[in-house]
Amino acid sequence: MDIQIGRGKAARRAYGIDEIALAPGNRTLDPSLADTSWTIGGIERQIPIIASAMDGVVDVKMAVRLSQLGALGVLNLEGIQTRYDDPEPILDRIASVDKHEFVPLMQELYAEPIKPELIEKRIQEIKAQGGIAAVSATPAGAAKYGATVAKAGADLFFIQATVVSTAHLSPESITPLDLAKFCQEMPIPVVLGNCVTYDVALNLMKAGAAAVLVGIGPGAACTSRGVLGVGVPQATAVADCAAAREDFYRETGKYVPVIADGGLITGGDICKCIACGADGVMIGSPFARAAEAPGRGFHWGMATPSPVLPRGTRIKVGTTGTLEQILRGPAQLDDGTHNFLGALQTSMGTLGAKNIREMQQVEVVIAPSLLTEGKVYQKAQQLGMGK
Repeated sequence: MDIQIGRGKAARRAYGIDEIALAPGNRTLDPSLADTSWTIGGIERQIPIIASAMDGVVDVKMAVRLSQLGALGVLNLEGIQTRYDDPEPILDRIASVDKHEFVPLMQELYAEPIKPELIEKRIQEIKAQGGIAAVSATPAGAAKYGATVAKAGADLFFIQATVVSTAHLSPESITPLDLAKFCQEMPIPVVLGNCVTYDVALNLMKAGAAAVLVGIGPGAACTSRGVLGVGVPQATAVADCAAAREDFYRETGKYVPVIADGGLITGGDICKCIACGADGVMIGSPFARAAEAPGRGFHWGMATPSPVLPRGTRIKVGTTGTLEQILRGPAQLDDGTHNFLGALQTSMGTLGAKNIREMQQVEVVIAPSLLTEGKVYQKAQQLGMGK
């Protein structure tokens, strides 16, 4: 039902992940029977979680380790890893400055040109260690470096921007990337995003996307919603884009996974996104807290280094455990930020969902008090859900 903002302007109510809850049905099952596997671009993974293509989250070592643990990591091809042969001193500098020096430093460091030979080198380093080489670039970067990525033998190519659409208008001097043509000509699967609406998701699927990323501005280090005023809360955005997936599947017989990207911190967040219709999720800050992460306990947004309009910041997330503890356990924390696989399996068991497809069908209720009801002591003592 539309809500009247004022004369001549109506709005639809949208819901964030914190405003909903999952309601158990008539059946439960042992968590060990819950099948969490999914497929993206012909690659099957046990865990439907992708580490986001951010410089504080994924480097070669993280990409390899995530592959070994049954998940997936995406390397940013327009970041530190492809601008500097040895990124370690650069990452040390980023971690050492105070909050007032941070943005100017980032603008300086990211002004270093991207080197195509380093793109090849990083992809080959991941492949040589048995990892899945998933890489990311903006549409402009994809047009420039797509051939290099294909030549290096990457497994998946993510084209990401704040908003990606098939109806992009450019100045006459610039030829926009033809997404459909790019997907058709690339010898590897291409994932497209980000979007938050049914129509754009459907158009990206029609263009040949191997998967679609959903989310504008919910990331922990992203400031796009504040700077631009743009975004749709994740629960609604995922449900709308999942509806596009279902319609596209009915029309074509081709199933295109929907990936909820951004704003997910706990195992419960992941479970709720899948219940809203996502096939998998992409997360950043929870993995930035891993001992193996390149960010030294910090996490920053991809648009932070923009020379004209930074739309990200650096946040201190600390280090809470190993990547294995965060992804597969055993958990050392009680706030839902460790053992994401265990959380998903246990939630699916509680809800009676045997696989991801069944998890997408569970009942969702509007519950703005879900995270506060009865938690007065946790909040007062900053324990568990009150941290």
